[in-house]
Amino acid sequence: MTDVKYVTEADFQQEVIGATLPVLVDFTAVWCQPCKMIEPIVKDLAGEWEGKVKVVKLDADQNPKIMMKYGVMGIPTLMLFKGGAIKERMVGFQSKEKLTAKVTPHV
Repeated sequence: MTDVKYVTEADFQQEVIGATLPVLVDFTAVWCQPCKMIEPIVKDLAGEWEGKVKVVKLDADQNPKIMMKYGVMGIPTLMLFKGGAIKERMVGFQSKEKLTAKVTPHV
């Protein structure tokens, strides 16, 4: 499994909005049980998609401005950004198959 890098309000613009690859952002928190359930799936996909999709995490508690800017009301929320725009938004636990089906058309 690949380790997934955390992004913050300080580097979100550069790491996500300005990225050349599509970026899957996992909005998460350490206390969130569904977030813990989806974590191995996200790590697995990060390895499978290496070089095609950038996968990052954002700690919901430490980055409230980003949460507000993108209207994230519940976690886990996964958003796929491409060219700086949101292409997909998935809220709650998602199976690997469902995540793959949502992201693949944008790769």
